[in-house]
Amino acid sequence: MPLLEGKGVTRYFGGLAAVHKVDFYVERGEIVGLIGPNGAGKTTLFNLISGALVPQSGQIHFKGENITGLKPHVICKKGIARTFQLVRIFPNMSALENVALAALFGRPDGLSMKQALEEAEKWLEFVGLSAVKGVPARNLTLANQKRLEVARALATDPELLLLDELMAGLNPTEVAQAMDLVNQIRERGITVFVVEHVMKAIMGICDRIIVLHHGEKIAEGTPQEIANSRTVIEVYLGE
Repeated sequence: MPLLEGKGVTRYFGGLAAVHKVDFYVERGEIVGLIGPNGAGKTTLFNLISGALVPQSGQIHFKGENITGLKPHVICKKGIARTFQLVRIFPNMSALENVALAALFGRPDGLSMKQALEEAEKWLEFVGLSAVKGVPARNLTLANQKRLEVARALATDPELLLLDELMAGLNPTEVAQAMDLVNQIRERGITVFVVEHVMKAIMGICDRIIVLHHGEKIAEGTPQEIANSRTVIEVYLGE
């Protein structure tokens, strides 16, 4: 049984099918990429999985349980965490406070403030932000704000992490560091589903890639199979 599975997942905005009858699955321990042109439906699919949007048809199952239409905080406490395409940090709170807040409210085990702060310290160290834990989040670089979002998501103790364009706007050195971070997350037993436009990253870290175009799944396979797919080259990768 896959860790995450969607069947016939569909969501319209007005008359436009943002996601149309998409089937997908993510096995425990995988890093799966989700790629496609702008407007292909990638972030919409993440919003449907995480509960920010509700499918108009189809179902999404997590660990065999139907989570379709559940509220985002309920889905988070079941073990799915996410980051956002445009970072959504609490700008006036410190890095430590951002992550402690996630540990307090994003997991089902009801931590004390002391425990939440300990969890926050642990995950800030993991993503390399211990040195700036007292800095207001708004004053961090973009790369560090993205790492802060990852730490905050990890503090909810997820089994599945949805990363939405973690590497957008980063320089080549920061991209390489982000790729290393994703691999380290998998090594800790967390499954990763990642939306990304940086092809070097997607091809370098993913076990399998799903391609969306105009809201429909047009290809799925290993990085090599996707790189050689005539359809994917024509609609997205180019020659």
